[in-house]
Amino acid sequence: MKIGILLVGKVQPEVCTDLAEALPKIFPDTACAVVEPALPVPVEAFVKARSQYSSSVILKQVRLFAAGTSHFDRVLGVVDVDVFASGLNFVFGEAYSPGVAALISLWRLRPSFYGETGGADAFAFRVFKEAVHELGHTLGLQHCQKATCVMHFSNAIVDTDKKESLFCQQDYLQASLAIKHLR
Repeated sequence: MKIGILLVGKVQPEVCTDLAEALPKIFPDTACAVVEPALPVPVEAFVKARSQYSSSVILKQVRLFAAGTSHFDRVLGVVDVDVFASGLNFVFGEAYSPGVAALISLWRLRPSFYGETGGADAFAFRVFKEAVHELGHTLGLQHCQKATCVMHFSNAIVDTDKKESLFCQQDYLQASLAIKHLR
């Protein structure tokens, strides 16, 4: 599988470089590349009444980018703004399930957002878990009831911190089969 990591707006490039190095550890036989140049955050994604951005509007732009390239099987957009989805106060990410496009937001993954100290490692691990989670959705995986499975729904940052970066056995098998069909 080939994954393109697409910066959307102003994002620290090393976050995406780190993801490109780490994702093949979870998705075997996967090549990752950071896509340049970055896409702008769509102006129409901003909802003034909420002071947040619609993840669905941004995700649609990532999907349009993915549709215009044959270089990648999946494209993961990475944005550093506060995002929400319909019916939710905020989300850490969103994806088409199954589909070719996923999105994660760094905004609420930073320990400093919660007044926590330290945190470069905690931030990187949260980013990694949410990236694996959203890419799992692109492979057709749904939310898992097991709190430690990376596919468990994160309603709050504590949920992200509790889960591991790995799929449970059932989700691992399903993800492996989906990846095999890409070859």
